[in-house]
Amino acid sequence: MKTSKVGEVMTSEVIGARQETPFKDVAQLLARHRISGLPVVDADDKVLGVISETDLIRRQAAKAERDRGGRFRLPALRRKVRIATAKARAMTAGQLMSTPAITVHPEQPVADAARVMERHHIERLPVVDEEDRLIGIATRRDLLRVFLRTDEEIRQEIIDEVLTRAMCLPPHTVIVSVQNGTATLEGRLERRSDIPLVVQLTWRVDGVVGVMNSLTFRIDDTRPPEKHPSHRIAHHWLPER
Repeated sequence: MKTSKVGEVMTSEVIGARQETPFKDVAQLLARHRISGLPVVDADDKVLGVISETDLIRRQAAKAERDRGGRFRLPALRRKVRIATAKARAMTAGQLMSTPAITVHPEQPVADAARVMERHHIERLPVVDEEDRLIGIATRRDLLRVFLRTDEEIRQEIIDEVLTRAMCLPPHTVIVSVQNGTATLEGRLERRSDIPLVVQLTWRVDGVVGVMNSLTFRIDDTRPPEKHPSHRIAHHWLPER
């Protein structure tokens, strides 16, 4: 099965910052390029951390609280409070960035990258090569490109990759139609056990948002074969040697 990889949808031209980049320059980079975040890299282009608009806003909010004489109360020793206090004083990208950076590789499936984003509640993932050097950035918008495929593109891939290549079915065994990303499968398969496999593989095609299964079968191979009573031959019937 062909699956879209991160390297196919990522943005190769990455706007990044160095550890020593001033806070104000970071804000200007985000505004000038109309992006919501950027990676921070070292001299070898290895990702050290990530800065988002949220980091900048929290820094300004914490600074305003500090300027008003506000104090962090009780849990002053808690890690989150210590981080917030440090970011309120952040003057450079290195002091402001969130670490460690969560990265992906270009050969990882888009679906895996989406799960990483969801699990960590982040909007972007730096893409790194085998030496962990920055080569691109994958945003939520980039990952959503797989759902911008036309219905005809999706239909043809189901026919080519699922029915013909993976299942080795004769042409026109299954009639496929796709509307707004929902694939409908109609036809008759030889074995019942093949139906869930066809449905599962169809779900994996990039751009599919739903599967309507109208497949039937000729042989139900999911049920155990009927047992017929055996007729044993009495011992004294056996010929003598």
